[in-house]
Amino acid sequence: MPKAFTPKVVTANALLEGDVIYLAADDRWVRRLDEAEIITDEAIAQLRLLDAQARASEAVGVYLADMAPTEDGPQPTHFREEFRATGPSNYHHGKQAAG
Repeated sequence: MPKAFTPKVVTANALLEGDVIYLAADDRWVRRLDEAEIITDEAIAQLRLLDAQARASEAVGVYLADMAPTEDGPQPTHFREEFRATGPSNYHHGKQAAG
């Protein structure tokens, strides 16, 4: 029996800066997870993924990441995505310094 579909966001890395980015509902790449579109339909998730992968001049490593929908927006269900959402860990800067 197939595994049930879980909500997802489209994520990647910005081609020029390398920042973690997420696809918003209006097709913009955003750097804040709470601005990302949470996708609850598997077919729509696959279409959004294909569309994002075609934007190779903007993003690399595009994939679907599991998320839990909350009032504050998508929340990671895996430590990797939680780590990616907070930014680099070598010292306090970027997303971490912004709070």
